[in-house]
Amino acid sequence: MPKMTSGPASHVYFSQRLRLHYVDWGNEGAPPMLLVHGGRDHCRNWDWVAEAFRDEYHIIAPDLRGHGDSQWSMGGSYTMPEYVYDIAHLVDQKNMAPVTILSHSLGGMISLQYAGLYPDNVKSVVAIEGLGASPLMLAKSAGKSINERLSDWADELRKVSGRTPRRYPTLEDAFSRMQDENPHLSEAQARHLTVHGANQNEDGTFSWKFDNYVRIFRPYGLSPEEIRHLWSRITCPTLLVRGTESWASDPEEDGRLSSFQNASVAAIEGAGHWAHHDRLDVFLDLVREHLAK
Repeated sequence: MPKMTSGPASHVYFSQRLRLHYVDWGNEGAPPMLLVHGGRDHCRNWDWVAEAFRDEYHIIAPDLRGHGDSQWSMGGSYTMPEYVYDIAHLVDQKNMAPVTILSHSLGGMISLQYAGLYPDNVKSVVAIEGLGASPLMLAKSAGKSINERLSDWADELRKVSGRTPRRYPTLEDAFSRMQDENPHLSEAQARHLTVHGANQNEDGTFSWKFDNYVRIFRPYGLSPEEIRHLWSRITCPTLLVRGTESWASDPEEDGRLSSFQNASVAAIEGAGHWAHHDRLDVFLDLVREHLAK
């Protein structure tokens, strides 16, 4: 695991009147690289990857709206077009195009849709399990009517509205929860992710930084066909990474790879959903090989 040196500088930008946070690892003038985290995560989860590439790239890692040190969305609305808009705005504001993007999970979904919407702005993209629900998972919910989907969504909103963020008596308790969430993490990794992913409350307890409303899946948005259309517009080299011990299905086997013009799949043995944490060295080797294309 790369040794941590000096950390990044924190900055803010504004998108749709939200105050959004990002970290900048310096190296102005080098080729730009954007690191986009997954759901209920934060920008500092990329620190080990950033350390490996900071001498070659000018790296920026944002906190998505409702995550990390970014502002929560008023009303609790978190849709994919809003996430994509935030990233597009950051790339434009920082003059990063054409940009290399490394992304994970929700961040992968956002990055792939951004790359399909603005193909000329992306030089290369790596997405760790960023294709969303598999065709099999989508088929299970396809039979629901719009009124059923809207009703389920309303029920979930009501549940979340009455739910307060979980409070851990100590940071050590939050650290233990982090380890339980991903047994692949080393103690140092879990502690680092906890320190940067939790806030201390006024009563001395600790809570995760993300907004609970980011958990809710909206009953509206792009259809699977529309998403595949965006994937088909991506022209840059694309690497789709998955962990063999994850819940995510193989995009080559389930047919989703066929939607891409220039994509390949890499499976990392012994890794779960957080492949860039679970097998960091293997992930870095795959990324370097991909970026050399």
